[in-house]
Amino acid sequence: MKKTKLFSIVTLSATILLVSCGGGGNSKNAKPGGSGFVSKTGWKPNDKNGWAFSGKEQKAKALPGMVYVEGGTFTMGLVADNVMHDWNNTPRRMQVSSFYLGDTEITNYEYRSYVTWLRLVFPSSDPNFKNIQVGALPDTLVWNNKLSRNDYAETYFRSPEYDYYPVVGVSWLQATKYCDWLTDRANEKALMNQGVIAKDLYSADKGSTAGATFNMDKFKSGDPELDSYIDKQKLQKRTGIKTTNEKIIAANRGATSGLVEKFRLPTEVEWEFAALGLQKQREYNNYLGKNTEISNLKGKKGRNRGMYLENFKIGRGDYSGVAGWKNDGAPTTADVKQYPSNDLGLYGMYGNVAEWVADIYRPMIDEEFSDFNYYRGNVVTQPVRNEDGTYKKIDNTSIKYDTLADGRVVYRGLPGEFERKTLEDNSNYRDGDYQSSLDAGGTPPSDSAEFNMYNSVKPKFIVNKDGSVVLEKDKAKVTSQISDYVRVVKGGSWLDSAYWLDPGQRRFKNQTKGYGWIGFRVAQDAKNSKKARTKR
Repeated sequence: MKKTKLFSIVTLSATILLVSCGGGGNSKNAKPGGSGFVSKTGWKPNDKNGWAFSGKEQKAKALPGMVYVEGGTFTMGLVADNVMHDWNNTPRRMQVSSFYLGDTEITNYEYRSYVTWLRLVFPSSDPNFKNIQVGALPDTLVWNNKLSRNDYAETYFRSPEYDYYPVVGVSWLQATKYCDWLTDRANEKALMNQGVIAKDLYSADKGSTAGATFNMDKFKSGDPELDSYIDKQKLQKRTGIKTTNEKIIAANRGATSGLVEKFRLPTEVEWEFAALGLQKQREYNNYLGKNTEISNLKGKKGRNRGMYLENFKIGRGDYSGVAGWKNDGAPTTADVKQYPSNDLGLYGMYGNVAEWVADIYRPMIDEEFSDFNYYRGNVVTQPVRNEDGTYKKIDNTSIKYDTLADGRVVYRGLPGEFERKTLEDNSNYRDGDYQSSLDAGGTPPSDSAEFNMYNSVKPKFIVNKDGSVVLEKDKAKVTSQISDYVRVVKGGSWLDSAYWLDPGQRRFKNQTKGYGWIGFRVAQDAKNSKKARTKR
């Protein structure tokens, strides 16, 4: 009963940020709460004397720094000559749902906010937390070059001059943890604005501890720990709930109404679709073509006429142009908004840094099996339950870690979050396992579980006497670098030639390693994003 009341109160006060649509139909003549809608229960919508449900359909709204990308169909892949003969990006037709994408890559300033929060909430002085903040830090050694002098290793991440430059040296694993953290902090701020959470949550007199920090696991489940940081007096004053029916109306709006949609890495198909910006290069239902030639990267008029408006390697030994006439103006990375955006308002999609996307890499994309929101890497998890039915929380002594390529460890979950278990791992679905091989059929052999058509290195880590962790070399002969531990990288960077700027290009890198030319940006699902058809 307490859980239901909490959800009712929260949802009635929710009025900002991304929202989900209400129940019922949504055709032109049968909108929820409208005169054309009839409930099968016999009750009128939101009848004050009976049962009630949400009747107002709300429009999707982007958060600051996020760009709405209307979904649609397009030809994914490389349509130009494949001069490298990779054959991993052949054209295929795909459908993409609408989504939101960060207008820039995540900057040093934004990522530094993350590691600073970790340091304050989970101080390294506590032996239980010694690896949390350290494991989240970028690998600044990515700037080191054995035959080049470069001081960025000491200055790039922490100096204010580079605040709005893209963060690099962040592995795929670290980037996904940032997305989880951002989801919690954005929702925390939204609930503070609504009066659900006290704005002095982190003050000393509140006695904030690792277990008392806000996270969406505890909020969605109505965890009793919510009482430690909810401003009940202000909440009651703002909501003004008086009758039981008003509570029912609030409850039927959905427990997550008004909350921020989960942040994540974009999928490969989403990233490519957004980079092309084909929605603005269309006449009726025909795209006018993919304009990714090198000539289109130059300014057409004014002071920028003939100048490159993207940050990439112009030629051998030429990263920026001649002194006094710097063509792209940046020998390495640049401010994330130094160059113009594409037609959708997205910056840096054609240079500066390449970007991690969510997908596990395979040379072939199985569009015949899935041509809608294609994504390889689906892993289904659920919270672990205790014997009494409550959810098992991660405590200070049960934190689990993944190992990075440089020997550091990155947390899988923070104290106070729910421990999760894997129900289904589709990383190898229809590719790589025995059922995908030419030998499949009939009764699989007893060793089929170990079968993998990609004979790649299986990471194995050993712990030295001093506590350091190193990657043990696999002595077995391998024939491929492709495994379930490599992720797709999209786009070109300051270190790449123009060839890699085509959004159809794709590469892969180890998910546990950071690179000096790879950054990332965040994405969100866009619910209730249907739009009327436009004429042109």
